[in-house]
Amino acid sequence: MRLRWKRSSAQGGVPLALFTRIDSPLRVIYIGCRMANTGERFERAVAIMERLRAPGGCPWDREQTFDSIKPYTLEETYEVLEAIDNRDWPELAGELGDLLLQVLFYAEMAKEQQTFSIDDVLDRLSTKLVDRHPHVFGAVRADTSADVKRNWEALKVEERKKKQSAVAPEAAPNAEQNSVLAGVSSAMPSLLEAHKLSSRAAQVGFDWPNVEGLFEKLHEETDELREHLQEFPAPGPRPQGRGVAGSGRTAVPQALQSRLEEEIGDLFFVLVNIARYLSVDPESALRKTNRKFKRRFQWMEARLHESGRSADNTSMEDLESLWQQAKAHERSAEGTA
Repeated sequence: MRLRWKRSSAQGGVPLALFTRIDSPLRVIYIGCRMANTGERFERAVAIMERLRAPGGCPWDREQTFDSIKPYTLEETYEVLEAIDNRDWPELAGELGDLLLQVLFYAEMAKEQQTFSIDDVLDRLSTKLVDRHPHVFGAVRADTSADVKRNWEALKVEERKKKQSAVAPEAAPNAEQNSVLAGVSSAMPSLLEAHKLSSRAAQVGFDWPNVEGLFEKLHEETDELREHLQEFPAPGPRPQGRGVAGSGRTAVPQALQSRLEEEIGDLFFVLVNIARYLSVDPESALRKTNRKFKRRFQWMEARLHESGRSADNTSMEDLESLWQQAKAHERSAEGTA
């Protein structure tokens, strides 16, 4: 079906520049005009996405699939997080728009294959928000955020049970379906997955009674790692040599390497639990530390460049001295901000 478009006239002195697809009724695209309300703005974005995917639209957009778009969804999500970390609110508005584009893209492709539409997405979202807030839209009482969270988690458990029975009401239950950990995706970043898994387990009482228990577990896991390091080939773990990546690396037996990887994973898991216990987002915490390291290291590089040097031809003692200066400089800057 070939698409035909016509331009409508301006109304009330405002150049609406409306484009209506003649072949399909009730479909309007608002191009370059002032929107009266949020609904019109959303409809405009949906219609533009539809036009890009339609015959005669954008060749790149028309070629995309659910799988090809996935990397962009992940990229846009992290750019949203970065804008929040930077407290760059104008940038955040743009990044949220880019993230919304991913939703519109998936919904348009789903509509084309007749599986669901953006209307289904919005309906399910609204229904979920109402159903999960009975203290706002119903008779349930929740006076604190802790009460809200308990209600929320209990409702999610019930939703999972209903979903499982709806999919296969006569099928024998399996461990995955009945597990409180069901639904935690293994495709998400590992720190976030660990946080969600431990949070789910804590809901049924599988948790440390206090934070000291977590620090004891951290010491235990550290000791286990040290025990395995006794098997490390002589002269023991050393920093990798400068220059070509991997140069100077000690060859480690595969069995030992697997045990070391497991122990390092256990350490990470305990640290994630400490973060959860202290209501700290581990992904956000590590991301901020990464940025802090980057800022300080680049400050060091700038000082070295001023003196005609570079990091790879500077002694570790001088680098450590510059690192301490970078920390002092950052603290001084924060004090005067």
